[in-house]
Amino acid sequence: MPLFSVIAVTGIDTDIGKTVATGLLGRYLLGLGKQVITQKLVQTGCVGISEDIRVHRRLMGQDLRPEDHQGLTCSYVFPKPCSPHLAASLAGLRIDPTVIRQATCALAARYELVLLEGAGGLLVPLTEDFTFLDYLEQESLPLVVVSSPRLGSINHTLSALELARSRGLNVLGILYNRYHESDREIAVDSARIFSQALQRYGYQDCVIDFFAVDEYSREKRNLDFSSLFSGIL
Repeated sequence: MPLFSVIAVTGIDTDIGKTVATGLLGRYLLGLGKQVITQKLVQTGCVGISEDIRVHRRLMGQDLRPEDHQGLTCSYVFPKPCSPHLAASLAGLRIDPTVIRQATCALAARYELVLLEGAGGLLVPLTEDFTFLDYLEQESLPLVVVSSPRLGSINHTLSALELARSRGLNVLGILYNRYHESDREIAVDSARIFSQALQRYGYQDCVIDFFAVDEYSREKRNLDFSSLFSGIL
């Protein structure tokens, strides 16, 4: 796969806004005239076509793509809403990272860019001995981290940056989901800490606010993510 044809989107936790962030990034890139498609690493808690892929398409202003119906955009979908390794085991299966990679390669052959949304955080187990972080390191994928100002986010965000740095991964920036912001002073301070941490780890100083995670919110469909992709697009 060519350099930067695949960009991963991870979060500091589950329900942090990864899915909406991925859809908004996809819409932004479509607006630049890029041929882009999103992919979900693994989906739990549903059957059929991934619910997160459906959200991506709505935010991108698209119908489901042929690749969605073919299963290329989410190779593993499990009904139990739990960790991927357990959901797979309960379904009598084991997640094979090679299957995910092959699907990504097939998408990258058809599109300029693939946005790969993870499941949970960096250390979510795909199998009992292989995490999403292991997969990112194996594939050398650049990543975007979705964070928030809620309590605990500083610890989780700095931990994610530390983990990424320890594996030699390039963090393009942080998407700062302020939808559930309850204390502006905390939110401003957390953003400052994140900015400093990005610089300390040698990444570009890029913290981008988005305030709504409503997949139908029209006003959030025109966010400027140019600084996130500075130098790679």
